[in-house]
Amino acid sequence: MQPQCDVESLPPPALQGATFDDTPDKAIRLRCPVCLGHISQLNCRQCGLTLSVERGIVRALTPQRAEHYARFIEDYERIRDAEGRGSESDEFYLGLPYRDATGKHSDQWRIRSCSYVCLMEEIFGMAMPSAARILDLGAGNGWLSFRLAMAGYSPVAVDLLTNERDGLEAAEHFRGHLRPLFPRFQAELGNLPFQDGQFDAAVFNASFHYTEDEEGTLREAFRCVKKEGLVVLCDSPWYSSEEGGRQMVAERRAQFRRSYGTDSASLQSIEYLTDERLSRMKERLSIRWSRYSPSYGLRWEMRPVVARLRRRREPARFRIYVAQRCSA
Repeated sequence: MQPQCDVESLPPPALQGATFDDTPDKAIRLRCPVCLGHISQLNCRQCGLTLSVERGIVRALTPQRAEHYARFIEDYERIRDAEGRGSESDEFYLGLPYRDATGKHSDQWRIRSCSYVCLMEEIFGMAMPSAARILDLGAGNGWLSFRLAMAGYSPVAVDLLTNERDGLEAAEHFRGHLRPLFPRFQAELGNLPFQDGQFDAAVFNASFHYTEDEEGTLREAFRCVKKEGLVVLCDSPWYSSEEGGRQMVAERRAQFRRSYGTDSASLQSIEYLTDERLSRMKERLSIRWSRYSPSYGLRWEMRPVVARLRRRREPARFRIYVAQRCSA
């Protein structure tokens, strides 16, 4: 089954005049990132903003916000490139998350693959209807959107990065195996270019910890999903206390300064989750959390014990948190 919500079924020249609301059951309804007005044919009826489309990606990041994120994107891309992220071959992308064909980050992808299996079998497998429309927030190279599309869902990929190795342009590696390719939007997580209540779920794909406003970003995701929809926080580091999280951030920034000449701290990202933060969001947004703990193996489970014995800081743990609105 092919994804239903598609903005690439038209050739690029025609895309500039594509209507997103002519078939409400299938179309993506867009919202202006500036004035929040209705967008038709990529044009805002209220303020006149026109969204551009470059290399199949809808650019919904305003110039002002692009400037805000410019340093972060520059540092992030430089660090990711130095770490050897991405590949020139289709094989690498098609193997994700189960196999890292480069062999450079296999341990990280092993964690991501376990999380993905949990997401599909324990969460979506029980709750998502056939062809459900799902926001992939922090989509990166699009591997999750590709997997969702191949499973019969209708994903929409959103990210700040658009480069061809680690950003949205890298999704071109899937085109030979998925036509039409899933829609891709460059946008910020706290100001999504979609009208209210049209998605069955939104998944923060190892991305929620990059937000600068945890409550506002979560509220924005809920705005885009249906009343009964799910918002999933996947693969963001969790700590039992603020102290453990702060120590991790300090260590990572020091390591980045030594290795890359920057601490990559141009954004005031939240960096990690704690039970206290999750509880605060629960109360303020009137939601309920469900927690899932994918199995990463005995060695992984023993890490907190080993850290205590060696008097090291608490290691990060990765869980999946699923949020739903509380019933009235």
